[in-house]
Amino acid sequence: MRVAVGNDHIGLSLKPAVMAELERLGVEVINAGVDSPDRVDYPDYAAKVGRLVQSGRADRGILICGSGVGMCIAVNKLHGIRASVAHDVYSAHQGVEHDDMNVLCLGSQIAGAAVAAELVNAFVSAEFNQVERFALRIRKIAELEQSGAPLERADHEAN
Repeated sequence: MRVAVGNDHIGLSLKPAVMAELERLGVEVINAGVDSPDRVDYPDYAAKVGRLVQSGRADRGILICGSGVGMCIAVNKLHGIRASVAHDVYSAHQGVEHDDMNVLCLGSQIAGAAVAAELVNAFVSAEFNQVERFALRIRKIAELEQSGAPLERADHEAN
């Protein structure tokens, strides 16, 4: 498995723990983040990791910023990316098993090194459960991506 790791300047503090856990697990790591505390814009690194996953050069991605939220919002704008913030082990593996999550977003100001290692382990070790009900939901998500059309106003809003 190849995992791209991206981070901004705030996520830099948690990056070593994430990288160490991936290496301990025998995962090939692609460093797609910063190694300097100089201020950067997180959407640039979310895009970099998302595009590595989109292209198949990475099987999954991990993004780290202060809360994980900004990275998650940005990377989910890319076609085929299913990212979520997870700060508990259940969400880190269930997101893969039920929702085919391919990018894990972490907050360096929320999770410490030990928790981050557990989350990374749960995320990387999980596999999508391809039972029909989960596969159907992923197809519906793909249809939403394809539609891209603005929502129609509800009848009650039209009046």
